[in-house]
Amino acid sequence: MFALGLASPVSQAALAQAAGQASGYVWHNAVIGGGGYVPGIVMSQAERGLAYVRTDIGGAYRWDVRAGRWIPLQDGNAVSSYMGVESIAADPHDPDVVYLATGISSDQPAAIWRSADRGAHWRVVPVPFAMGGNEPGRGLGERLAIDPNRTSTLFFGSRHDGLWRSDDSGANWRKVSRFPVQGLGRPGRGETHGGIAFVLPDPASGSPGKGARRIWAGLADPGATHLFLSEDGGETWRGVAGAPSGLLAVRGAIDAAGTLYVAYADAIGPNGISAGALWRLDNRAAGRDITPQGLGSGGVMGLSVVPDRSGTVAVGTIDRWRPGDTVWFSRDGGAHWDDLDKHSRRDVSATPFLAVPGNEADFGHWISALAFDPFDPGVLTYATGATIYRTDTLASSGTISWRPWTQGIEETVVISLASPTAGVPVITGLGDISGFVHAELDRSPQPTFFNPALANTNTLDFAGQRPEVLVRSGSRLLHGENATIGLSVDGGRTWRPLRVPAIRTPDQAVGRRYDLEGEAAAVVGADGETVIACIPVPLIARDGGKTWAQAQGLDLGARPVADKVDPERFYSVDFEGNRILASRDGARTFAPVAGKGLPDGLGGGSIWWREQPYKLVASSVAAGHLWFQVGETLYHSTDGGESWAPSGGGLKVELFGLGRPAPGRDVAAVYATGELDGVRAIWRSLDGGRNWTRINSDDQQWGLRFRVISGDPKRFGRVYLGTDGRGLLYGDPVMAGQ
Repeated sequence: MFALGLASPVSQAALAQAAGQASGYVWHNAVIGGGGYVPGIVMSQAERGLAYVRTDIGGAYRWDVRAGRWIPLQDGNAVSSYMGVESIAADPHDPDVVYLATGISSDQPAAIWRSADRGAHWRVVPVPFAMGGNEPGRGLGERLAIDPNRTSTLFFGSRHDGLWRSDDSGANWRKVSRFPVQGLGRPGRGETHGGIAFVLPDPASGSPGKGARRIWAGLADPGATHLFLSEDGGETWRGVAGAPSGLLAVRGAIDAAGTLYVAYADAIGPNGISAGALWRLDNRAAGRDITPQGLGSGGVMGLSVVPDRSGTVAVGTIDRWRPGDTVWFSRDGGAHWDDLDKHSRRDVSATPFLAVPGNEADFGHWISALAFDPFDPGVLTYATGATIYRTDTLASSGTISWRPWTQGIEETVVISLASPTAGVPVITGLGDISGFVHAELDRSPQPTFFNPALANTNTLDFAGQRPEVLVRSGSRLLHGENATIGLSVDGGRTWRPLRVPAIRTPDQAVGRRYDLEGEAAAVVGADGETVIACIPVPLIARDGGKTWAQAQGLDLGARPVADKVDPERFYSVDFEGNRILASRDGARTFAPVAGKGLPDGLGGGSIWWREQPYKLVASSVAAGHLWFQVGETLYHSTDGGESWAPSGGGLKVELFGLGRPAPGRDVAAVYATGELDGVRAIWRSLDGGRNWTRINSDDQQWGLRFRVISGDPKRFGRVYLGTDGRGLLYGDPVMAGQ
């Protein structure tokens, strides 16, 4: 038996690392609205309007009816792994009690969280069974279950280590030794298991205080049996015969009569599912196939029932790429089905990125989460790989109207960002949904990142003296797209593709279009005239990409940086030679500069990952002002790289960016994430890095999952923080009197 618990509940602040006093900063999310995969929706059966959702990398949220928005529940958490939520369970009788199962992958920490005040404070219990909140199979569930007749008893179906049980509200856990499947063990790197996909105590099989007698569990691992039943409160178990052959049990739902519905699929998803089925079993475990006719390719996963005896059930398809995913709806236990996509409309004006250019938004994909409102069967919600939709008109006989239900949910991954020297506040490069020009931070922006269409935008740059000129690059969204670099001359409203010719490196016999591989960073000079494509042999164009020439003096893999003031100046790092290179002729030729003050090793031949911010940054304060991160130390140059001075201050820098100088100063404000005196946090320096002030609090941790940071050159004090799953955050200093 494994028993581990914390003695008493703790606040989110206490969960975070001990830290010093934070300066007065207020933080907000820039509004995009959703933007990521929501694998689970849980509607409270204890209170009308109360709901929870879980995300794979951005934590959990609670719907607040009075505020009319989702409230993030884990922003005070400082453990990265805990932002991947494997399962949620809401107490069926006490609306204040909720549990989370957290752990992003099998090689990261896992814990069970319990709150008695709807997520304002948490007790966190580390557990020995691994989770996979961001692994394949994260749409299975729900794995965490509360016995509705004795709510101090919980069950958790793990991926790798069998079934677990707690009889003291999650404070201590023991493995259920008599469950027939004890787990497949921890997988190798890059692998995973589905494990026990769901656990469902039957509320009709017990009495208050004594617990449910009948408990179902579904298995999503290979084997002869995928559905198990206990009729003695979980002490002994047997396999249930008659299920579809060769399919895994991926989702389950049970109604007040004890009728069980099970969704089956041939893989754990969210990708790779090609077949599925839906079965209904009565309380004697007699089952029959009720799969909707016309399911076609793909499978089913999202599943919900109205928890009464009406037989109202809905199931969502997954990986049905043609004709596309849908939700099937039945009022008679699956005897007859209605395809909701055939008479649905979606209003995505609040999150316009969901609309396909020239068309309305489609029904969505990866429908793993689906939920009826237990107090109003006319309300149905489902989640996709990019949003959550809700309808209040399911009971009507006409068109079903869906709207995004994402107010407060920001789940994007911000890979790159740029705050130009004039114009809009910020431009973002995102994972999966490309990115945006954010003219307003409190409204979801219009999508403009087309021509070329990119899935991930890995790099962004702007011309320091003509900030309406922008370049972006990343990975192709469409297989037939023939460019991955885009140029805009109107601040990002419109774009045109830049196609870089094939090149032949010394070890190749045939030329190759390296720019199509998503690795080519794009750079633009201060006047907007010179563009550099950072393919293995960097090429420059000075005519809008019509003709390209090789930049002389750069080694393979170089990634130059443009001066933000002088259009003739560019800089690069030669990691193999441990030296700084500079150009004063518009990037035509590069030559070494003295580089006095830098350490002997600049990175040992580092090759930058395509989604990693480059660590040489030019300031917009004056020509030749550069910042360079070597290891965990920042160095500053004011003479184009000839001489450098370490910033000092003791901060171990992880990410950094520059902003407008403080009034009366001539050095850029520096914003950074990193560790100082044992505290990992967000910091600001106004004196070149000699002194640092913390600008986030213990309640503003966001899992410490950060991708990129930058100040605003137009507005002193403003900082933009790109997170890995909590969207774009921006902070401003609190003014006196506020």
